[in-house]
Amino acid sequence: MLPQETLTQAAGLLDLLQARGITLATAESCTGGLVAAAVTAIPGSSATLLGGFVTYSNAAKAKSVGVDPAVIGRLGAVSAEVAAAMAEGAARESGAAMGISTTGIAGPGGATPGKPVGLVFIGVALAGQPARTERHVFPGGRDAVRAATVAAALRMAAAVAAGAEG
Repeated sequence: MLPQETLTQAAGLLDLLQARGITLATAESCTGGLVAAAVTAIPGSSATLLGGFVTYSNAAKAKSVGVDPAVIGRLGAVSAEVAAAMAEGAARESGAAMGISTTGIAGPGGATPGKPVGLVFIGVALAGQPARTERHVFPGGRDAVRAATVAAALRMAAAVAAGAEG
Protein backbone atom coordinates (compact mmCIF):
# COMPACT_ATOMS: atom_id res chain seq x y z
CA MET A 1 0.00 0.00 0.00
CA LEU A 2 2.93 2.35 0.63
CA PRO A 3 6.03 2.81 -1.55
CA GLN A 4 8.88 0.43 -0.76
CA GLU A 5 11.25 3.30 0.00
CA THR A 6 8.83 4.57 2.68
CA LEU A 7 8.60 1.11 4.23
CA THR A 8 12.40 0.86 4.20
CA GLN A 9 12.59 4.21 6.01
CA ALA A 10 10.00 3.08 8.55
CA ALA A 11 11.91 -0.17 9.18
CA GLY A 12 15.13 1.78 9.71
CA LEU A 13 13.42 4.12 12.16
CA LEU A 14 11.95 1.19 14.08
CA ASP A 15 15.34 -0.53 14.27
CA LEU A 16 16.90 2.66 15.65
CA LEU A 17 14.10 3.27 18.16
CA GLN A 18 14.12 -0.33 19.34
CA ALA A 19 17.92 -0.30 19.76
CA ARG A 20 17.62 2.82 21.92
CA GLY A 21 14.50 1.75 23.83
CA ILE A 22 12.45 4.67 22.54
CA THR A 23 8.68 4.27 22.20
CA LEU A 24 6.72 6.27 19.64
CA ALA A 25 3.36 7.94 19.07
CA THR A 26 2.04 10.09 16.23
CA ALA A 27 -0.29 13.07 15.91
CA GLU A 28 -1.20 13.61 12.27
CA SER A 29 -3.28 16.13 10.43
CA CYS A 30 -2.43 16.44 6.73
CA THR A 31 -1.11 12.87 6.55
CA GLY A 32 -4.25 11.40 8.09
CA GLY A 33 -2.47 8.49 9.77
CA LEU A 34 -0.01 7.64 6.99
CA VAL A 35 3.04 7.97 9.27
CA ALA A 36 1.50 5.45 11.67
CA ALA A 37 0.49 3.27 8.70
CA ALA A 38 4.08 3.21 7.45
CA VAL A 39 5.36 2.20 10.87
CA THR A 40 2.69 -0.44 11.45
CA ALA A 41 3.41 -2.00 8.06
CA ILE A 42 6.62 -3.32 9.63
CA PRO A 43 6.33 -6.59 11.58
CA GLY A 44 7.15 -6.10 15.25
CA SER A 45 6.20 -2.42 15.28
CA SER A 46 3.81 -3.00 18.18
CA ALA A 47 6.82 -3.18 20.49
CA THR A 48 7.59 0.45 19.68
CA LEU A 49 4.50 2.29 18.42
CA LEU A 50 2.16 2.95 21.34
CA GLY A 51 -0.52 4.78 19.39
CA GLY A 52 -1.50 7.47 16.98
CA PHE A 53 -3.90 10.38 16.82
CA VAL A 54 -5.46 11.67 13.60
CA THR A 55 -6.18 15.26 14.59
CA TYR A 56 -7.53 16.70 11.38
CA SER A 57 -9.71 19.40 12.93
CA ASN A 58 -8.55 22.16 15.22
CA ALA A 59 -10.92 20.83 17.90
CA ALA A 60 -9.29 17.39 17.68
CA LYS A 61 -5.84 18.94 18.01
CA ALA A 62 -6.98 20.59 21.25
CA LYS A 63 -9.00 17.70 22.67
CA SER A 64 -6.82 14.72 21.70
CA VAL A 65 -3.29 16.06 22.13
CA GLY A 66 -3.79 19.23 24.15
CA VAL A 67 -2.86 21.94 21.65
CA ASP A 68 -3.85 25.30 23.12
CA PRO A 69 -6.75 26.66 21.01
CA ALA A 70 -5.37 30.18 21.54
CA VAL A 71 -2.14 29.18 19.76
CA ILE A 72 -4.15 27.78 16.86
CA GLY A 73 -6.24 30.96 16.80
CA ARG A 74 -3.18 33.21 16.81
CA LEU A 75 -0.87 31.31 14.43
CA GLY A 76 -3.11 28.88 12.60
CA ALA A 77 -3.03 25.10 12.67
CA VAL A 78 -0.28 25.07 10.04
CA SER A 79 2.58 26.47 12.10
CA ALA A 80 5.77 25.36 13.81
CA GLU A 81 4.27 26.02 17.22
CA VAL A 82 1.27 23.79 16.58
CA ALA A 83 3.50 21.04 15.13
CA ALA A 84 5.65 21.16 18.27
CA ALA A 85 2.60 21.06 20.56
CA MET A 86 1.11 18.16 18.60
CA ALA A 87 4.32 16.12 18.88
CA GLU A 88 4.63 16.84 22.60
CA GLY A 89 0.95 16.01 23.11
CA ALA A 90 1.19 12.71 21.22
CA ALA A 91 4.04 11.62 23.46
CA ARG A 92 2.38 12.87 26.64
CA GLU A 93 -1.08 11.44 25.96
CA SER A 94 0.24 8.02 24.88
CA GLY A 95 3.10 7.70 27.36
CA ALA A 96 5.63 7.38 24.52
CA ALA A 97 9.15 8.74 24.69
CA MET A 98 8.88 10.27 21.19
CA GLY A 99 6.07 12.02 19.37
CA ILE A 100 5.95 12.79 15.66
CA SER A 101 3.47 15.29 14.22
CA THR A 102 2.42 16.55 10.80
CA THR A 103 0.30 19.58 9.99
CA GLY A 104 0.01 21.22 6.61
CA ILE A 105 -1.93 22.14 3.51
CA ALA A 106 -2.02 19.15 1.17
CA GLY A 107 -4.37 20.83 -1.31
CA PRO A 108 -5.86 21.31 -3.68
CA GLY A 109 -7.63 23.98 -1.60
CA GLY A 110 -6.87 25.49 1.78
CA ALA A 111 -4.11 27.90 0.83
CA THR A 112 -4.10 31.36 2.37
CA PRO A 113 -1.79 34.35 1.89
CA GLY A 114 1.61 33.25 3.15
CA LYS A 115 0.53 29.61 3.47
CA PRO A 116 0.59 27.93 0.05
CA VAL A 117 -0.54 24.45 -0.88
CA GLY A 118 2.34 22.13 0.01
CA LEU A 119 3.31 24.00 3.20
CA VAL A 120 3.92 21.45 5.95
CA PHE A 121 5.34 21.58 9.45
CA ILE A 122 6.70 18.42 11.05
CA GLY A 123 7.35 18.15 14.76
CA VAL A 124 9.39 15.64 16.72
CA ALA A 125 9.42 15.65 20.50
CA LEU A 126 11.78 13.38 22.44
CA ALA A 127 11.51 13.13 26.22
CA GLY A 128 13.92 15.47 27.96
CA GLN A 129 14.50 17.66 24.90
CA PRO A 130 12.67 20.63 23.42
CA ALA A 131 10.48 19.70 20.45
CA ARG A 132 12.07 20.25 17.06
CA THR A 133 10.21 21.39 13.97
CA GLU A 134 10.88 21.59 10.25
CA ARG A 135 9.11 23.70 7.65
CA HIS A 136 8.71 22.35 4.14
CA VAL A 137 6.95 23.39 0.96
CA PHE A 138 6.47 20.25 -1.08
CA PRO A 139 5.59 20.42 -4.78
CA GLY A 140 2.86 18.50 -6.53
CA GLY A 141 -0.68 17.49 -5.83
CA ARG A 142 -2.28 16.19 -2.66
CA ASP A 143 -0.86 12.67 -2.88
CA ALA A 144 2.66 13.95 -3.59
CA VAL A 145 2.56 16.39 -0.66
CA ARG A 146 1.33 13.71 1.72
CA ALA A 147 3.89 11.14 0.54
CA ALA A 148 6.74 13.65 0.84
CA THR A 149 5.55 14.60 4.33
CA VAL A 150 5.60 10.98 5.51
CA ALA A 151 9.14 10.50 4.17
CA ALA A 152 10.35 13.73 5.77
CA ALA A 153 8.73 12.87 9.11
CA LEU A 154 10.37 9.43 9.21
CA ARG A 155 13.74 10.96 8.28
CA MET A 156 13.45 13.69 10.92
CA ALA A 157 12.43 11.23 13.64
CA ALA A 158 15.40 9.00 12.78
CA ALA A 159 17.76 11.99 12.95
CA VAL A 160 16.44 12.98 16.38
CA ALA A 161 16.61 9.38 17.64
CA ALA A 162 20.15 8.96 16.30
CA GLY A 163 21.20 11.93 18.42
CA ALA A 164 19.59 10.49 21.55
CA GLU A 165 21.71 8.85 24.20
CA GLY A 166 21.46 5.09 23.80
